[in-house]
Amino acid sequence: MTQIDILKFPNAVAARSLPSGRSRKLQRFRLREIVRQFTPNWFAATMGSGVLALALNQFPFAIPGLHETARALWMFNIALFVLFSLLYTARWVFFFDGARRIFGHPVASMFFGAIPMGLATIVNGFLVFGVPLWGERAVAIAGALWRADVALSLACGVLIPFLMFTRQDHSIAKMTAVWLLPVVAAEVAAASGALLAPHLAPSEAFGVVIASYALWAFSVPLAMSLLVILLLRLALHKLPEREMAASGWLALGPIGTGALGLLLLGADAPHIFAAAGLSGVGEVAFGVGVLGGVMLWGYGAWWLMLALLKTASYLLRGMPFNMGWWGFTFPLGVYALATLALANVTHLAIFSAIGGGLTFGLAALWVIVAARTAHGAWRGFLFVCPCLTVAETAGEIEAEEAAKALL
Repeated sequence: MTQIDILKFPNAVAARSLPSGRSRKLQRFRLREIVRQFTPNWFAATMGSGVLALALNQFPFAIPGLHETARALWMFNIALFVLFSLLYTARWVFFFDGARRIFGHPVASMFFGAIPMGLATIVNGFLVFGVPLWGERAVAIAGALWRADVALSLACGVLIPFLMFTRQDHSIAKMTAVWLLPVVAAEVAAASGALLAPHLAPSEAFGVVIASYALWAFSVPLAMSLLVILLLRLALHKLPEREMAASGWLALGPIGTGALGLLLLGADAPHIFAAAGLSGVGEVAFGVGVLGGVMLWGYGAWWLMLALLKTASYLLRGMPFNMGWWGFTFPLGVYALATLALANVTHLAIFSAIGGGLTFGLAALWVIVAARTAHGAWRGFLFVCPCLTVAETAGEIEAEEAAKALL
C-alpha cells in the first residue's frame, strides 16, 4: 500500500473549533489521533530548545536576566521531553502495529537519534542550571540520565544503521543529511560526559572521561564518512526536494559537536588524568583538544556557508514548513557552543564575537520555528506519521464528519 504523503494530508488530525460542551467527542478523537500519528521527529524540538538554553547561558556579553531566561527555557524543555515521551510511549502501547512500522521507514527511523540528543541537553542543563539550585542531587540526577543517554545513543548508532542495511530501501539519490541523526547521538553523549566528569570523584571521573573519548570515536569518524558520501550525492543529484531544505544544516551538527567534545574533554584531561597518574597524557589531550577543535571549527565554517547558500536557494523557491525546520537549530547551536568554547580557551575576541552572533541567530531561528510549531500543533497538521498508509489516515475524513455531526 502507498505510504502517506504528508503534503497531501495537511489536516490529518485537524478539526473545526467547537463550543466546549459540544466538542468533547471530537477532542477525544483528536487526542487519539495525535497519539497514533506521533513520531520521534518531535524530539528535535527538545534538541533545539535545549541547545538554545545552553548557548544563552554561555552568551559572551552581559544581558540582565539572560541566565534566568536560559534556565526557564531549560525547565520548559524538560516538560516538553516528558510530554513527548508520554505521547510516544502511548503510541507503542495503544497502536503497536502502526508504531513498529517506523523501523522500515528510511527517513522517520533516523529520528530515533533525536531522543538521546534531546535528553543530552537536559543532562547538561542539570549540571549548568541544576547544580547551583540543588547541589549534589542535580549531579546524581545528571549521572543517572547520562548513563541512560549513553545506552540510547549506542543503540541508535548501531541498530538504525543495521536496519538501513537489512530492511530499508535507500539509494544515493535519496540520501539526505538525516542519515547522520542516529550516528551523531554518541558524540553528543561524549560532550555531556565531559561536562559531568568534573563533578565526580576522581576515580569515577576518569572512567567517564575514558568512556566519553570512546563515544566520540564511536561517532565522529562514521559521521565524517557520511559527510563524504553526502558531498558526492549533492554533486551528482543536486539539492534535495524543498521539503528537506532544513536537512542542509544537519551536516554542521557532527562537526560542531565533535569540536565541542574535544575541547571539553581536553579541558578535563590535565587534572583528571593527573589524578590517575597519567599527567603527560592529560597535557597531550588538552593540546589535541585545542588543535582538533580549531580544525573542526574551520571545517564546519565551510558547511555553514554552504548551508546558508542552500537555504537562500530554497527560499527563492519557497520552503513549506514542517518539523524538519528544527534542523536549523541544533546544528547551529552546537557550532555556536564550540565557538564559545574556543573563545574561552584561546581568549581570542573574534571567537567571542562570532559565537555571540551565532547565538543571536539561533535565538531568532528558534522563535520562528517554535511559533510555527505551536501553530501547527494547535491546528493539528503537524501530527502525521509517514509510516502509515493512505488507507489508515482516515483521521482527516473522520474528523470532518465528526465535526459536522456535532454542529
